[in-house]
Amino acid sequence: MLNSKQRAFLRSQSNALDSLFQIGKGDVDAAVVRGLDELMSTHELVKITILKTAEATPQDLARELAEAVGADVVQVIGRKLVFYRYSPKLAKQGKSIILP
Repeated sequence: MLNSKQRAFLRSQSNALDSLFQIGKGDVDAAVVRGLDELMSTHELVKITILKTAEATPQDLARELAEAVGADVVQVIGRKLVFYRYSPKLAKQGKSIILP
């Protein structure tokens, strides 16, 4: 669980990120969860775009995806979602994000 200072720091870091993942019209299924989980093993901070054809609201998708991959929701702005999950693999390489 992130505190407000950590969340603010991660929001500032996510401003420069491009979206690495898109979710479209289909529901969140095993393939989407698996793809996001693999992405989060190599990136601790991930920005996702929700396409206009998606049926669920971005807030609902954020909660569902965060629970499925074990991540924290950093922010939801419009159709952009930002997630954070600590990666021990990146920490061993010295590339982990150091939270305040």
